[in-house]
Parts: sequence; C-alpha cells; structure tokens
Amino acid sequence: MKANSTKLRCLWAESDPLLRDYHDKEWGVPQYDSRTLWELLMLECFQAGLSWLIVLKKREALQAAFRQFDPAKVARLGEDDIQELLGDPRIIRSRAKIAATVKGAQIYLEMQKSGEDFASVIWDMVGGKPIQNESPLSTHPIAEEMSKELKRRGFKFVGPVIVYAFMQAAGIVNDHSHTCFRHSEVMHLKYGKLQRRK
Repeated sequence: MKANSTKLRCLWAESDPLLRDYHDKEWGVPQYDSRTLWELLMLECFQAGLSWLIVLKKREALQAAFRQFDPAKVARLGEDDIQELLGDPRIIRSRAKIAATVKGAQIYLEMQKSGEDFASVIWDMVGGKPIQNESPLSTHPIAEEMSKELKRRGFKFVGPVIVYAFMQAAGIVNDHSHTCFRHSEVMHLKYGKLQRRK
C-alpha cells in the first residue's frame, strides 16, 4: 500500500482508496468479452447524474441484484422483480435505470440471436484496437457515433458522455494521463494477451 501511494495516478483516482484500487487494476484495461462489456455499459448507465464512486460502492450489490449481470436472467425480470429492486436500499433505486437495464439485456439477447456479437459491434467502431489519446478528453467523436448506434438499437441512458465514460472504463480508449503510471502499462496491453480475438 505504501508503494502505491508514491505512484503518480490520474487525479480523479486520488480521492478515495476504492477509486485508487479500481484505477490501478481495472480502469482502461481493454475488455473483449461481450458480457463484461455489457455489464460495464449498464453500470455506466447507473452512474448517470451520480459519481462513479457511488456506483463502485454499490457494485457488488448491483451485481447480486442483477443476477451477476447475466443478460438471459436480467431480460426475464418483470414488474414484481422491479418493485423488489426498488425496495433494495443497497442499490441505486431508479425505476428508469432498472428498466433500462432489463431492456438492455433484452437488446443484448436480440443481437445474439441475430448472430451479432456485442463486443464485435463495439470494437468494430474503433477499428478493433484501443484509441491512444494524447491527453484525457471529456468526449470523443466516436462516442457520439457509438451513442447514436446504441440509441438506434433501443438502449437507454447512453448519451455521448456516458458512452465515453464506458469507452474509458472498458479500455476502448486509453485516457490515463501521460504522467500516470498506468498509461504506458495499459497502452502496451493491446500488444499482449488482450489482443482482439479474431
């Protein structure tokens, strides 16, 4: 822990131990698994209007409430399940966001049924490899395109700002500051084990 405290990080991650741990281990690491990407997108939807720290604090509870974000299970949640979730103080209790997650699961399954791979659809929009930003941004033109495509498919809470946060979290864009110790580590992951599978 002492060694980590001497490392330079992105400024947003310095205010809380949970943020630091998430930043050091997860944020910006390229994800190519469809279910994992979908879960990240749904978690980012829950962030809308809130801080990411709130989502992190409630992430385990959200995972439990949404059946470990198994799209097949989430897609079957009905009104009684939604009412139960709205009564659960451990999670973010927004009817609109809960309904958007159920709808998102249904869309995911529809894509799967039609032969579309969620990860491929997302990564194809950036040419299959992470964008390496010269400096952190608040959005990106591709986030606008991805937002439009996700909205076209019926996803909710997927405006450009939320989509860009998703791109950052999922390693679709490397937005670690150049002074951050993770910048070069994450940048080189694209050449390693996480190379996009054909």
